[in-house]
Amino acid sequence: MRKLISIIDASVSYRSGLPLFKPKSLNHVLKGISFDIYEGDSIGIIGRNGVGKSTLLSLLNGIIKPNSGSVINYGYSTTLLSLNVSYDINVSGYHNAILSGMMLGINKSEMIRLMPSIISYSELGEFINQPIKNYSTGMKQRLGFAVAININSDILLIDEILGVGDARFMEKSKETMRKKLTSGDTVVLVSHHSQTIKSLCNKAIWIEDGKINRSGDAKEVIEEYEKFIIKEFSEH
Repeated sequence: MRKLISIIDASVSYRSGLPLFKPKSLNHVLKGISFDIYEGDSIGIIGRNGVGKSTLLSLLNGIIKPNSGSVINYGYSTTLLSLNVSYDINVSGYHNAILSGMMLGINKSEMIRLMPSIISYSELGEFINQPIKNYSTGMKQRLGFAVAININSDILLIDEILGVGDARFMEKSKETMRKKLTSGDTVVLVSHHSQTIKSLCNKAIWIEDGKINRSGDAKEVIEEYEKFIIKEFSEH
């Protein structure tokens, strides 16, 4: 089984505060994270808000670099599927989709070839030629989702998204992701929903206070995480 990415003792921090009034404080988002991703892994990242889950995806995608430690990609492509997609609101959905793909490393001719599939999956119809400023939030999400799932990459990174758009499209997108997560593709999924990770992933990583609290078999990790959450809730 091929090793695709290694994260070795990686830490991420940033400074916050107003330097005119007080020294900037150092916030440690991730602290000494280490794990490997192998071909065919479906890894669920679980943890409470603010523990560093999305930051970890940004490390894997190469958007940010660790302040210390290292992230080694052994020559494999990644695609980040997130609701936080940036668009040029004055440009059509068609051209935004092409630009989005090019930003993910796909050449323009390949994106043009993929556009019929993207338009069909997004169900935007003639709206694909309208400026993004005329789109609802759900329509923008559908376009971003359609672009991401039509691009072939070695590793799919999913940030808190297993359903977008209206109720019917939400079920369609969830089913698409279920197929990807159980098809042998290599996927890393960030989610608050422990049952989703338990049912779809073969491995899980529990992040707590910027550190890996536990990793391993998805069902075992999720069971420990759920016990922790129940205990935290009962104590407060």
